[in-house]
Amino acid sequence: MGVAAEGAVESVVVVHNVAKRHNVGTLARSAAAFGVSEVVVVGRRDFNSFGSHGSTSHLRFRHLSSLPLARRYLKEERDYDICGVEIVDGAMPVTDHPFRKSTAFLLGNEGTGLSERECEICDFFVYIPQYGGGTASLNVTVAASIVLHHFGVWAGFPERVREGNKFVVAEKPSKQARRNYCAESIEAIVEERKHRKENARMDIFEENGSNESQVTSALEAMFVG
Repeated sequence: MGVAAEGAVESVVVVHNVAKRHNVGTLARSAAAFGVSEVVVVGRRDFNSFGSHGSTSHLRFRHLSSLPLARRYLKEERDYDICGVEIVDGAMPVTDHPFRKSTAFLLGNEGTGLSERECEICDFFVYIPQYGGGTASLNVTVAASIVLHHFGVWAGFPERVREGNKFVVAEKPSKQARRNYCAESIEAIVEERKHRKENARMDIFEENGSNESQVTSALEAMFVG
């Protein structure tokens, strides 16, 4: 039985600076399997859903253009803890379930791990203990699966109904956003543009994030659609 009351907490996956874009698809599959409420994509809006096996249709995606905006959304609007999955000083083994409440999980780049800027927005860190000496680390999607499973156990998420040798897949939503793209409301895009202008001189936005023309195009596309 989980420590948290059933239904009282949620988990979120934060995707930023993932080197292999197709890993977002496999991350989405794990997120759907382990009860993740939302996938927050930071930087680029587009992603490759290869490997998701249709699971992206069952997830809510949100785009934010920078790490500071992601932190503000998760901390101020959602009151989540932000957990970095990385071997750093002070990191706790995920097997200890060091969770307190709804948590957003930020995973590092496949090659370099979490950057200094990514670490700065985290409240605490967990790592996955290894027992064999054949590899130095795990693939980002494997690491995500292990961490999300442990959070689900701690939170007491109810197990999905099984049928035969597989779990029952829910019906797909009748309305779906553009495939492989994080759609946002017009209000969210306008707010994003506002913050870009306010913080342009502070270099607060990611270099690989959506630029002004991308935001404008997205806004125009939503009006046209």
